[in-house]
Amino acid sequence: MTGLTLPPIGFGTAPLGNLYRPVDDETAEATITAAVRAGLLYADTAPYYGFGLAETRLGQAIAGNRDVVISTKVGRVLEPLAGSAERERHGFVDAPALAPVYDYSRDGILRSHEASLKRLGRDHIDILYVHDIGRRVHGAAHDARMSELLDKGGFAALEELREQGAVSAIGVGVNETAVCLELMEHVSLDIILLAGRYTLLEQSPVDELFPRCAATGTALVLAGVYNSGILALGADAPAAHYDYAGVPEAIRQRTRAIERICAAHDVALPAAALQFVLAHPQAASVIIGLASADEVRATMTNIAAPAPDGLWSDLKAAGLLRADVPVPATTE
Repeated sequence: MTGLTLPPIGFGTAPLGNLYRPVDDETAEATITAAVRAGLLYADTAPYYGFGLAETRLGQAIAGNRDVVISTKVGRVLEPLAGSAERERHGFVDAPALAPVYDYSRDGILRSHEASLKRLGRDHIDILYVHDIGRRVHGAAHDARMSELLDKGGFAALEELREQGAVSAIGVGVNETAVCLELMEHVSLDIILLAGRYTLLEQSPVDELFPRCAATGTALVLAGVYNSGILALGADAPAAHYDYAGVPEAIRQRTRAIERICAAHDVALPAAALQFVLAHPQAASVIIGLASADEVRATMTNIAAPAPDGLWSDLKAAGLLRADVPVPATTE
């Protein structure tokens, strides 16, 4: 991956873009400061997160700190919002009056990159991901979006930015595996950020995508380890989300079953969720979304919490984890 080494654990800034609930500037700065002090020296952000708010807050909080690896994303440009802004848009609350507009073309990629540099206060970005491309997001417009990226100079612009040294690595940041495999048929990706698809609730990428990444030398960053909140808050928490939306009943029932086994081994559900993903040997880094300094401290506690071998064997025996996935190496 062009010589770039990632810390094993990083933090995601979508919550600091006021995802689902507002976070004030002071809390955002304290969160980032606590994460960096705890050794979480990889920060992932995007223009979409709070329509520039998360990037701006991150840039201000780590100004002058070159030890933090930064990734941001392209695929949307922020345009002035026509008319008045609703308090909540796309799940973000009290965000700037800007509208995210999809644009995977050469012009869109370059405009997005330039605007991100200004918000972050940087002249270089370590990783630039193509954000949320794929049929899962775009439906019938998927082919047109892929054409923007592949035929209208979008990906070529990414390669040029890498060649110029403006970025160190290029890839995709998505919530689906199919588009990763599709893109890998056409272009060479340095890195993939895959959110929500390898968790306690789902391990399907091990069939095709993970072996393909191993064969091509494509680095993997795993994010969304709590599936948008349900694996952090619990199956019956009123604020729980699954894949950025409500919780389907089948997912709720599966989470309850996992919770029962975790409780039998005296392991907190978020600790099990985080440690499970960290155990995969292909994970170059694991990203945790954080909204407060308390969540930073809870994350560090969850990483270190004892989790006996029996937890993982019981989850596999109950059919709640695939039999072939790696689990943390622990001792009773």
